[in-house]
Amino acid sequence: MSGMFSLSGKVALVTGASYGIGFTIASALANAGARIAFNDINRELVDKGLAEYAKTGIDASGYVCDVTDEAAVGALADRIESEVGVIDILVNNAGIIKRIPMTEMSAAEFRQVIDVDLTAPFIVAKAVIPSMIKKGGGKIINICSMMSELGRETVSAYAAAKGGLKMLTRNIASEYGEFNIQCNGIGPGYIETPQTAPLRAPEHPFNKFIISKTPAARWGRTADLAGPAVFLASPASDFVNGHILYVDGGILAYIGKQPN
Repeated sequence: MSGMFSLSGKVALVTGASYGIGFTIASALANAGARIAFNDINRELVDKGLAEYAKTGIDASGYVCDVTDEAAVGALADRIESEVGVIDILVNNAGIIKRIPMTEMSAAEFRQVIDVDLTAPFIVAKAVIPSMIKKGGGKIINICSMMSELGRETVSAYAAAKGGLKMLTRNIASEYGEFNIQCNGIGPGYIETPQTAPLRAPEHPFNKFIISKTPAARWGRTADLAGPAVFLASPASDFVNGHILYVDGGILAYIGKQPN
């Protein structure tokens, strides 16, 4: 079975992977045998990521690139192909969120979230698909969200983008499945990251809310996303296409506890 999950000889591009979920997924792919390329928005973040990969013995290639810039992404794909190899695996991880009530959010703020969370995955996928076709196949993993399915206060732009990303995932699968390209999504639940640390204080109302809504009765860990990512990047998922794998501890399956 181990061969089914091997990524030996594969090249993976993980966007926005200097830290957090992207770093964990890239590290998991590397540990399964893939060569890692990643980008981030500025040199400081890329250098920070390179240092963190080096600490774990991973020889990653880091690049500065704004994934909303179509010309820059095209140049990035060409450079990775020249310096590392043809991209076999793309993980569209880069993303932002703005927690602003809808009636207080400007159209410019809404568009910025859509641009990073939805348009950028389109741009990056578009840049790598032709080489995947020439090579005979590839894997695209879009980092979706429970907000691909649910709404919540203050995240109208994020939910719209992630819902769109779910459908982009299905459409890439529909359009390029015949070329042995599988495009799937991972929908993380509420994950322990530096950004969520203030919300995870034991007495914080949001912490209690998340635990009460999660059958696993805990926050997710970035490590919980490693196995699903390797599965969707590996030959084990060659007949899985257009699927969103929610890694949420069961939140989407659960109606919640009855109030006392």
